[in-house]
Amino acid sequence: MQVNVYLAGEIHNPWREQLRRQAGELSLPVTFTGPMENHDRSDNIGEEILGEQSSKIAKDEAASSINNLRTQILMTKSDVVIAFFGEQYKQWNSAMDAATAIAMSKPVILIRDPKLHHPLKELANKAQVVVETPDQALRALAYIFES
Repeated sequence: MQVNVYLAGEIHNPWREQLRRQAGELSLPVTFTGPMENHDRSDNIGEEILGEQSSKIAKDEAASSINNLRTQILMTKSDVVIAFFGEQYKQWNSAMDAATAIAMSKPVILIRDPKLHHPLKELANKAQVVVETPDQALRALAYIFES
């Protein structure tokens, strides 16, 4: 059984690389997808496709629509979503992705530091599993392959 995992969350942290490496070491039958991890490409994709925009706001809107298309398609094809919330950055995209996954009835593994319990309590309540580290998320995912 191959499982498609959408990795939502902070892009300024190597947590995705860590999960991919550990999943490979464990030979887990998973395929990882997620948002564009090249921040410049993500920010500029609207203008790359639609041409130069009239303002920074228009540029952001153009990129957002194309990034949302990517997210919608890849998340729809996923079997489970792992959403990582770090301390350093505002996590609007992570929250939106986790809420979208929940609305799509996708199983969600939420990774958050205990310090973020209060601001994420509603999302955590809807997630199937809440953990504190990417390693714990991978161990929860690995458990489904045990017989």
